[in-house]
Amino acid sequence: MKIKDVQMNLSAVDSRHYPEDNLLQVAFVGRSNVGKSSTINTLLNRRSIARVSSSPGKTRTINFYMVNEQFYLVDLPGYGYAKLSKSEKEHWGKMMQDYFIKSKNLIHLFLLIDIRHEPKDTDIQMYEFAKYWNIPVSVIATKSDKLKRSQLQKHTSAIRKGLKLAPEEKIYPLSSLNKTGQEAVWEQMKAIYEEHGVLIDSEEENEE
Repeated sequence: MKIKDVQMNLSAVDSRHYPEDNLLQVAFVGRSNVGKSSTINTLLNRRSIARVSSSPGKTRTINFYMVNEQFYLVDLPGYGYAKLSKSEKEHWGKMMQDYFIKSKNLIHLFLLIDIRHEPKDTDIQMYEFAKYWNIPVSVIATKSDKLKRSQLQKHTSAIRKGLKLAPEEKIYPLSSLNKTGQEAVWEQMKAIYEEHGVLIDSEEENEE
């Protein structure tokens, strides 16, 4: 994917702050510390446009990254962080529900799950929540470099079983460390956008 320009366009906590343009959006969500920011940086071929923290629960807003002035990648707050207070969890839940319901331009959700672990109850709830609101979902299995190649099939099968994925639903193993799987995720995103009439460039570009 040729990334000509990336802008961290805005951060939002409710629908009043969503982008006012009509550019389509794909969003990324997962448990705290699943590697979401690293995944976005890898896909955008940028070192630190999405802030990576060793402390989970740092992303508290919905962050919109405009790519090539054509479309958005959206970074949603991580879930499952035990140290959040009850009021913070309620605020998170309302913010996510509002986005899923009120964002007119959300066309797809990428659910990130650590490939080393079976889906947690919160992962299953997020998957089912998206399906309830008729949002198509693809699964990215992060941190694939932590496993031997011979282990990948076993662990992706466990994720598939835990989420009860249909046979045609793919899982995309991805490593932010060595960037394996990056091309497959971009091909999926290209197909998603093309279904909605947006043609995005697939040529490669050297990292900044």
